[in-house]
Amino acid sequence: MAKRRKLSSKSRQKLQRGFAIIALLALLAAIILVAVLDRRVTQQFEGRRWTLPARVYAQPLELYAGQSLSSARFAQELERLGYIPRTPVDRPGTFRRKGDSVDVYVREFRFSDETQSAQKLHVGFDGETISALADPNGGDVPVFRLDPLLIGSIFPIHGEDRIIVSPAEVPPLLREALKAVEDRKFESHHGVNPLAILRALFVNVRAGQVEQGGSTLTQQLVKSYFLDSRRTLRRKGEEAIMAIILESRFEKADIMNAYINEIYLGQDGRRAVHGFGLASQFYFGKPLAELNLPEVALMVAIVRGPSYYDPRRQPERARERRNLVLKVLAEQGVVKPEEAERAMKAPLGITDNAGRSANYFPAFLDLVRRRLREDYQEQALTETGLTVFSTLDPLLQEKAEIALSDELARQDEGGRKAAHGLEGAMVVTTPQTGEVVAVVGGRRASFDGFNRALDMKRPIGSLAKPMVYLAALQSGRYTPASVVMDEPIEYELESGDVWKPNNYDKKVHGPVTLLRGLTQSYNLATVNLGLDVGLGPVVKTYVQLGLDEAPPKYASILLGTAQLNPVEVAQMYNTLANGGFRSPLRAVRAVIDEQGKALKAPELEVAEAAPAEVVYTLNRMLIEVFERGTARPARKGLPPDLVVAGKTGTSNDYRDSWFAGFSGGHVIVVWMGHDDNATTGLTGTTGALQAWTRLMGSISTTSFDPLMPEAVEDRWIEFYSGLETSPYCSGSAVRMPFELGAVLNPNPACPPSTTSEEAALMQPLLRSAPNVEGVTMPADAAPYSSNRP
Repeated sequence: MAKRRKLSSKSRQKLQRGFAIIALLALLAAIILVAVLDRRVTQQFEGRRWTLPARVYAQPLELYAGQSLSSARFAQELERLGYIPRTPVDRPGTFRRKGDSVDVYVREFRFSDETQSAQKLHVGFDGETISALADPNGGDVPVFRLDPLLIGSIFPIHGEDRIIVSPAEVPPLLREALKAVEDRKFESHHGVNPLAILRALFVNVRAGQVEQGGSTLTQQLVKSYFLDSRRTLRRKGEEAIMAIILESRFEKADIMNAYINEIYLGQDGRRAVHGFGLASQFYFGKPLAELNLPEVALMVAIVRGPSYYDPRRQPERARERRNLVLKVLAEQGVVKPEEAERAMKAPLGITDNAGRSANYFPAFLDLVRRRLREDYQEQALTETGLTVFSTLDPLLQEKAEIALSDELARQDEGGRKAAHGLEGAMVVTTPQTGEVVAVVGGRRASFDGFNRALDMKRPIGSLAKPMVYLAALQSGRYTPASVVMDEPIEYELESGDVWKPNNYDKKVHGPVTLLRGLTQSYNLATVNLGLDVGLGPVVKTYVQLGLDEAPPKYASILLGTAQLNPVEVAQMYNTLANGGFRSPLRAVRAVIDEQGKALKAPELEVAEAAPAEVVYTLNRMLIEVFERGTARPARKGLPPDLVVAGKTGTSNDYRDSWFAGFSGGHVIVVWMGHDDNATTGLTGTTGALQAWTRLMGSISTTSFDPLMPEAVEDRWIEFYSGLETSPYCSGSAVRMPFELGAVLNPNPACPPSTTSEEAALMQPLLRSAPNVEGVTMPADAAPYSSNRP
């Protein structure tokens, strides 16, 4: 057996020197590591600036005496904004409805033009109308804005979103609850707590589940703010060192506030919910400062595992964890035992708009993003904390979603199998301002997917006919009384093929007035008219009315082969509804930065697209579409005194059903069809018009009553022949605008001077009397009561 040789004194010295060098190098490496981490922590935390996505708000609800709004509907809107019904109304975010009055404590809010302080307001109602607004002293309040609805944010690709809250906005209960549950030695430790790690290990092993964590709040903050999600020994070491550095450099209050704004608390689709400020809105629909005891306890419960304790997907698991938190708070003396007991019996109180909390109206928010990117860089939108005030009207948006959804559901239940499973889109604007107030991108309005209002381009069918007739009127050679031939035509294309269009009813109607050709949507009359006017002037009208590019000059463009999306159609019809004055559609009213400074806002641009006299005449013809034309079925679904104008549209093989129309206050465009472009079996009348009527009949709007230009006057003509006549002569007499002094051919059987008494004696003869063009009035010609004197 070999003997172990003893180290010589010289060898021991060498070994000791080696160990000393290794230890010195290790110490030097540790010092360097600590210095690097110290610099990183100090620089990042001192100048800490979270990426703050732009927050987008809807229009605020403006209250004033005489507004059409019931107390019940007002209460619903307050609840949508996260206001809590309670007595007394003693803090912002609360209200009380009693009979025909509502008392509300309105929150403070920073608008683009002013900061409105929190204040109490009394709102009186008389049935469906606001009767009075008063302050706490009984003084009249002329107009008052509620804080607007937060409809979404524009977050970056990685999806991190948050609402930064100041220490003053954090309930003291939240800070105490976090310390009691997550880090009881927070005020005394120096970043790490070895005893807490050992205690958590013991408790979790005994319970058989994770009930406590060993990381301090500071370590959790470091993990979320500075480090990635890798779980390695080196990363845990860096976490501990950085936590100690953070504690040595900054105050406990700063660390706590940073934790409250940073920690991950849930997932909403592509959006990661960070911080208690956003989580309060995400889960409860109200500001953090307004949370009560059971709500704060649930938020603290979620910290341990946002997915595992997701209150929407795992409500019982979340309830158990919340109640455990309440038990701990009582044991630690944060709340009284009886308060904790009452809180344990409370419901979770989670808002029911899961999946709509990130962006209540994704199609509209998509439009806002695209408009903002025209003026702002992506980084500014996703990181600098901009506040965007949009044009969305939440009340009208909700009605638009319901109108489209209900009509699609009705089609599903109908006898046309081709109309089952349809998709749809809807856009609503206000003509005078060009503001887009509602956008529905599909059957599932809350689904953030394919936006048919913006990304779907389809042939517009007969929605194109007003452009043809506008070009004809602009030429100066045509009036509503002019006669055009509705007769077959064969048009040779550049390819050598021959285009042979047909009417929808497969009939030929011979000579028809421009008025009749448009209102009854005759294809042959329109094609003959358009070819006479010229394709150039026709496609020019598309650009005049607001389209960015003119469609190609093919003859088929006369019957609507131009492929447009609903927003583009809304732009053109908005110009018509605004009397020929073109305003680019806008979805943003104002933008302010993080400090409240107003930034560049979209200017209200107005340009004359076409002469007022011409557009006025066309619009009067479009009113007749509802009285005598393809939109006549809508009258029974609209208020009897509401004057509207519009046009149906149907593409080839019934693949697309369109309707575009307007009142005095709103333009509504509807499309219905299949995503795979299959036939629907629907015309514009039997499909899109039905959804349009549902919405127009349900909103508060005004009649379309454009101001008559000075250069025109009203004259009575016969609808079928275009001859000037007396309003008493037949049910087909209609009042139309013409240039002052225009020469019209009189109806020899019933001239314009005919009185009501004379007309009564002449009625037996009028039905069979031919006019000079050889056209007789159909026996079923209907009276037009709104044109009678």
